[in-house]
Amino acid sequence: MNLPSFDEFKQTSLAAGFDEVLARDWAPHTVLATHTHPFAVQAVVTQGEMWLTVDGQTQHLLRGSTFELARDVPHDERYGAEGATYWVARKNG
Repeated sequence: MNLPSFDEFKQTSLAAGFDEVLARDWAPHTVLATHTHPFAVQAVVTQGEMWLTVDGQTQHLLRGSTFELARDVPHDERYGAEGATYWVARKNG
């Protein structure tokens, strides 16, 4: 699967109204218990794998998978044996 470059992802996200774009790297086997964020997100997994659980529904996300979360939505995150990297656009406020 061909992913856009980080710069392309950033430009598209900023044009869509997101105000912050960054790359997040997660160590192997990281587990984040239920939490929320004070911002909305749109992201694409660029390396590794993760599992995202929202409202009891778990998505297995691999390279090229995308996900979105509204602000303040409770969710869990779990990362695979190789960890994961994803690019995320955040919409604060």
